[in-house]
Amino acid sequence: MGFLHDDVVIIRQADKEGEPSVITVNCPDKTGLGCDLCRILLFFGLNIVRGDVTQVLCSLELNIKKVKVSTTPDGTVMDLFFITDTRELLHTKIRQEETYKALEDVTQDAIISFNVEKVGPEITACSQASPFLPPAITEDIFNIETSNDLPSVSLTSNNVCVTMDNSLSPAHTLVQIVCQDHKGLLYDIMRTLKDYNIQISYGRFYIKQGKKCEIDLFIMQADGKKIVDPSKQSALSSRLKMELQQPLRVAVVSRGPDTELLVANPVELSSKGRPLVFYDITLALKMLNTCIFSAEIARHMIGDREWEVYRVLLDEGDSLSIPRRKVEEEVWKRLMGWE
Repeated sequence: MGFLHDDVVIIRQADKEGEPSVITVNCPDKTGLGCDLCRILLFFGLNIVRGDVTQVLCSLELNIKKVKVSTTPDGTVMDLFFITDTRELLHTKIRQEETYKALEDVTQDAIISFNVEKVGPEITACSQASPFLPPAITEDIFNIETSNDLPSVSLTSNNVCVTMDNSLSPAHTLVQIVCQDHKGLLYDIMRTLKDYNIQISYGRFYIKQGKKCEIDLFIMQADGKKIVDPSKQSALSSRLKMELQQPLRVAVVSRGPDTELLVANPVELSSKGRPLVFYDITLALKMLNTCIFSAEIARHMIGDREWEVYRVLLDEGDSLSIPRRKVEEEVWKRLMGWE
């Protein structure tokens, strides 16, 4: 292919159906580059075979910041999506018409009305914690940094092994990771290293039978030095293991007389959330034939970390017919790509 001098992205389609395509990216290096690339691949790399509103918004590069979904007694559904446009064109008539046309194509005659309005900062302040988030939930689901035990209400990816070695390279620390594959695995590794201001020089990635992954990464600190401090090694290893065991938290809880699904994922230090979480949630519930009465997305500071929390109030008539553990497991599998 030759040496690439300019910033460029080359996509080579697979020769045969079922074989992987190859994407070559040539650009200046920076701390967190791997995380940013993996986030983009996670965003666009899903095999979507059915459509709904959240998929359409994501395909239009509209980021969902907050959602309010409610059903009136006569069966009419009102969806309020608080979104930002990565193209910064949603204020234009052309962009609004493009959005409406895409939604109309997938919903057909179901849309009664459609409107796009700019909202004020008092509405877009999604990071304020909800007064209805129970303290017990935050302790049980999100505060696992204070304990070596994983919460009983959350599902996990088992058999994660992280080791570090400074003897195999004169300039780099080798991080070896063995774990089960899941959707966004590389993204979860890269975002963790990005948050720790760690640079990756090169690495190897293998997927074996049973979706077992072996990953070797040659890394250095931002100052170009190895990680030799045992406490820093331990902290990074523990965080990587925790993030790969539980990249998201899933639980079904009681909210008074109602049933609520809670899904949360950590927010990057750059304030970016995990892509397509809401889409996977709605698709999993759709496959379970469980209706959504209302939904809300907001960000919460829990401990010293910011979390993006999806709160979905399930339709009482449908949710009672499915065991809560079943809902948790199906949503978890969809989010992890194990469906």
